[in-house]
Amino acid sequence: MRPRKRFGQHWLTDQQILDEIVAAANLQPTDRVLEIGPGKGALTSRLLPQVEALLSVEIDRDLCKYMVKNYGDRPNFLLLEADYLQADINEFLGDFPQFQNPRKVVANIPYNITGPILEKLLGTIDRPNSNPFESIVLLIQKEVGDRLVAHPCTKAFGALTLRVQYLADCETVCVVPPKAFYPKPKVESVVVRLRPRPLAQPAQNPKLLATLIKVGFASKRKMLRNNLKSLYKPEILDPIFADLDISPQARGEEVDLLQWIALSDRLNDYPKE
Repeated sequence: MRPRKRFGQHWLTDQQILDEIVAAANLQPTDRVLEIGPGKGALTSRLLPQVEALLSVEIDRDLCKYMVKNYGDRPNFLLLEADYLQADINEFLGDFPQFQNPRKVVANIPYNITGPILEKLLGTIDRPNSNPFESIVLLIQKEVGDRLVAHPCTKAFGALTLRVQYLADCETVCVVPPKAFYPKPKVESVVVRLRPRPLAQPAQNPKLLATLIKVGFASKRKMLRNNLKSLYKPEILDPIFADLDISPQARGEEVDLLQWIALSDRLNDYPKE
């Protein structure tokens, strides 16, 4: 069972890190959990004794055979052989009521599809997951993890930061060095925990907010005002920037989430160009 490059497989072998991931999930005996990409079951073996039901989704056919051989007799284990991004989990679980409606996610996911996986788990600004998870614990590339927890006026703060922080509270659990894996990846990794939640004051027009963020970061070297001029005239933008205490020279990464929402709400009263 060698890791396959085309699936972005790296086996996590550090026992302490595995324990930290499980601890971060704060599991309860009644929990139903979703695991994406179980690999050879390093996390699976730790999750099964602690939860009511565990659904693991694995794309690799050979690994699925391995997992069935080793865990198939556990009554609280269910394996779906599929690409998680394409799978309809609710439809699959129609015949398995014990595993329906998992509330927590624990996973070591392929780094090359982190963005799409996050979007499927959380939804988007204008289409949030209608049945959000209680918590999501992921092992991901550190560069991406840094962006999820970034603060304004830092290099890591960007469109991904805003899209995720609009939908969830994000925190770093621990940093994971390359030596914790086989084979060693070329980058550092990090365990992050996301807690999906609605904002106290969400955007009046979430679709507009999503558009503003996309356009506002279209060219990171440009000032935010100049990026948004493709949507609104300066005579509309300038007084709103002044009212919201946003510098006309500010770039997108210098504007925090609440200011972005306020900007969206104000611009919602004006037609786009």
